Amino acid sequence: MSWGAGATMSFWKIVLSYDGSPFHGWQVQPGRATVQGTLAAALEKMTGERVLPQGSGRTDAGVHALGQVASFALGVEIPAENLWRALNRSLPQSIRVLTVEEVGADFHARHSAVRKSYEYRIFERKVEEVDEENACPPFVAPYAWDCRWAVDVEAMKRTAAMLCGTHDFTSFAAVDPDRAQRESGEGGPNPVKTIYVSEVVREDGLLRYRVTGSGFLHHMVRNIVGTLVEVGRGALQAEEVGRILAAKDRTAAGPTAPAQGLFLVAVEYGDGDGVGA
Repeated sequence: MSWGAGATMSFWKIVLSYDGSPFHGWQVQPGRATVQGTLAAALEKMTGERVLPQGSGRTDAGVHALGQVASFALGVEIPAENLWRALNRSLPQSIRVLTVEEVGADFHARHSAVRKSYEYRIFERKVEEVDEENACPPFVAPYAWDCRWAVDVEAMKRTAAMLCGTHDFTSFAAVDPDRAQRESGEGGPNPVKTIYVSEVVREDGLLRYRVTGSGFLHHMVRNIVGTLVEVGRGALQAEEVGRILAAKDRTAAGPTAPAQGLFLVAVEYGDGDGVGA
């Protein structure tokens, strides 16, 4: 399917939801199925144009999205409703386009974002208040961490709250993923981020960590969750959060939580436009 070439470029913002289980993350990789690559292939099939949609963030292999945002430009004329319909016909069922909107040329899914929200889901195999062990249902397991320890949820809540504010989150970043970039003089991501919401709740049979921030480092949310669980099971104390942040050392924090429990929930932009669910 294709449309006639237009006189000018059109710029698009789409919001999509996807199950990350069958993909090797967002970013296109040779010989591997990725969300970005699958979306680019669908657009090329429809329009005949090779474009690389830019996402608001690069979710890792196995990570899901309820409200990922992507932007791209097209040289063909196509109504937004037709683009939405054609994309959902071309994409696998594991990726759904929720909304399509024509935007200005200055909009960029990643650079224009001002806040992002994530949720991490934990299935409690052992609930501290109940003397029995639960089995993680097969329709929950691909989308949650089947945590084998009983955890002190109140301690996790206190720890999560301590992360609100502006901090250097180097201790919660992936192990120096940008060393080569920094040594080449190109710089690396700013480790100072502002966290607006950081909370742990029990809801619908799951333990959920919800976090909203100005930005996130690679593996930051998963490393925070790994640390929260260490506090919950008594391997760390809630009061150690300050020491962990001050250390600016990945080894000071807890392990990386599994990918399948993480969801990119929403992305907000400067005009107050929040997207996602």
